[in-house]
Amino acid sequence: MPFGRRSVIVVIVALSSGILLLLWCLIGQKGSQPPPELIWGDGLGISLPQHEMGQAQAALEMVAKFAGGSAITIDYPMEGTIFPAEIVAPQFQWHDADATAKRWLVEFSFAPGSPSIFALVNGPPPQVAAIDPRCTALSNQPPCLKPDEATAHCWQPQEAVWEAIKKRAGDGAVQVTIRGFSSSGEKILSQGSINIKISSDPIGGVIFYRDVPLMPTEGQDGKIEPLAEALIGLIDWRLKDISRPDSKVVLRDMPTCANCHSFSAGGKTLGMDVDGPTGDKGAYAVADIRKEMTISPREIMTWNSWQDKARTGKTIGFLSQISPDGQFVLSTVNESLYVVNFAQYDFLQVFYPTRGIIACYDRTTGTIKPLPGANDPAMVQCSPVWSPDGKWVVFSRAAARDPFPPGQKMPQRANDPDELPMRYDLYKVPFNQGAGGQAQPIAGACDNGMSNTFPKISPDGKWIVFVKCRNGQLMRPDSELWIVPLVGGQARRMRCNMSLMNSWHSFSPNGRWMVFSSKSRSPYTQMFLTHIDKNGMDSPPVRVTGATAANRAVNIPEFVQVKYADLDSITIPSLEYWRQYKRGLDLAQRDRHADAVECFRRALAVDPGSARIQASLADSLTAISQLGEAVEYYDRAVAGEPQNFVYLSNRGNALLYLGQLDRALADFDTSISIRPGYAVAHANRGSVLARRQEYGQAMAAFSESLRLKPDQYWVWCNRGILKEMVDDDKGAAEDLIKCLDLAPPEWPQRADVQRRLQELRVRVGSK
Repeated sequence: MPFGRRSVIVVIVALSSGILLLLWCLIGQKGSQPPPELIWGDGLGISLPQHEMGQAQAALEMVAKFAGGSAITIDYPMEGTIFPAEIVAPQFQWHDADATAKRWLVEFSFAPGSPSIFALVNGPPPQVAAIDPRCTALSNQPPCLKPDEATAHCWQPQEAVWEAIKKRAGDGAVQVTIRGFSSSGEKILSQGSINIKISSDPIGGVIFYRDVPLMPTEGQDGKIEPLAEALIGLIDWRLKDISRPDSKVVLRDMPTCANCHSFSAGGKTLGMDVDGPTGDKGAYAVADIRKEMTISPREIMTWNSWQDKARTGKTIGFLSQISPDGQFVLSTVNESLYVVNFAQYDFLQVFYPTRGIIACYDRTTGTIKPLPGANDPAMVQCSPVWSPDGKWVVFSRAAARDPFPPGQKMPQRANDPDELPMRYDLYKVPFNQGAGGQAQPIAGACDNGMSNTFPKISPDGKWIVFVKCRNGQLMRPDSELWIVPLVGGQARRMRCNMSLMNSWHSFSPNGRWMVFSSKSRSPYTQMFLTHIDKNGMDSPPVRVTGATAANRAVNIPEFVQVKYADLDSITIPSLEYWRQYKRGLDLAQRDRHADAVECFRRALAVDPGSARIQASLADSLTAISQLGEAVEYYDRAVAGEPQNFVYLSNRGNALLYLGQLDRALADFDTSISIRPGYAVAHANRGSVLARRQEYGQAMAAFSESLRLKPDQYWVWCNRGILKEMVDDDKGAAEDLIKCLDLAPPEWPQRADVQRRLQELRVRVGSK
């Protein structure tokens, strides 16, 4: 019987005497849609209507007669995949070697004597999930299917069907066989099968993770940031229950950056980096989990309160970890970091420490002390993690070095050979209530010619899963997950590894599952699960769907032993001052500088020592011609950050408007000495020299600025005016034409430049 076409509605028919299950799944006009899906299986207590029995019976008769044909390759799930019993229905995906196959019979076979479940499906190509329109930018690309996915077919069972499959499977294997049919439905053309399993091991927790846009941004100083400061509020923190198709945001619209987090055993306490409450990048929140968490100032400490910090001043506290009992926090302090940002959105940053020791914060006493055995200043010690009993600390270690030594080339992309070489080994040290001890290398995770980082210890204390890569740590294109006994031994590459970046892993509370992140299927990092048995053997990866929009990345996923309903929101009221600062930045970008000044003043009242707030206030004061006060705030900003070439150049600009040419020129010269490639400082220097009638030097300064950044239309204008002043009318006209080509239509000076250009053309034409 051929497969007919018809308009259908969703119907579930239940007959107590029936033997078949049917789910109708398409709605449409007659003849405009493929045939409906037919799903059936003996013993399920639901029956197909009589007029559909023929199709099902015909399909099964063809299966019995099938003598061979083309191959079907089932891409997902993979052979041997183990699914958690709680997980929502996966989307099966396959390739059919016979291009004429138009419909597929999917069969789920169970233990001998247990009847199969069948689905006759249309197998459309996969679709990209919905995107977040706020996260589209010139610096990224919309998510799309990889070439192998674009030619695939897929099918996702209805949840009722998936529940029936899981129930019938029990803890045993399930054979999934897919057979391709001709368009008429009268012949089987192809076949392929795999074996999967539904595990009886529960997940036992939910996943807490950071959900971020990938929008690298180039500032006016030419510096690339992973995310523009004004867009930091787009970062969310979410909770994912794999038994649900969705996830929920528990922390959003943070006015400042927050990063790594960890939870104590049992999910009682959260530790989390926060840049606050006064913009301190060493600030760290430690708070008990509550359904609606409000983190108060008394629950925020700072690694910068450590009296023994390096004389260089600030520390951020890198990859902090709270102890299983919630009493202690470990972190890398006195750190030097190798950080390079890239315009490529897929791997937009390389980031790893080159110096640092491990310190311990005691919540009971409020003290911070170095951990003996992990505090050698000749080494860099980082990524500390606790054993489940709190008796051992495992960390990464390498010889310390300067992050940017003289002559070191800057890399242009992740894994560029010009990256600073840094290879870490794994060590462990006894904690001894903070007294530490002798550090011991972990055999199998050191001296292997690779960089061994980001260890995580299984809840039973038997295993360490760590990241191995050629250089650096964490989000590396070549990073792979390896497993080794905690006592040391033979390390093994894990089966769950995918083709590109495997990192940010975390064990479930019972240790039988692990979540990790990968970029193998999309530049926008996704989450995956793997099952790990008592012998440390893992299974192929399981996709975690519904975590975020398709154009947002999931990172730092961590299992936490709480129920989905136990944590709804996290707020940090003490960061309200930072919201004022962010609002000021937004107003300034919209040229509402008078309003921006008021926001900056309110923010500065809370954090009067913040150089960036002082500088932003000075920028807006300059824009509304309050130049004397602007210079005062620039002075304070420069005093706080004397190497900030942008602050120096902007102060020079205000001084130029005030007519203080010598001071302005000194600021521009200092800015250029710090950052020779800062085009704006060269241009402003040219303006000073032109005012001093040093035209040759001014011309050279403008030309250097345009060489560095040729899209500065206002610099073309200034150089054109200077050329006119020295009677180079033809050159002046050429520069002004270039200015008008680059300038936006709404540029206020456009009409004046056009009049000046017309006058030049008249003069040039009369010569």
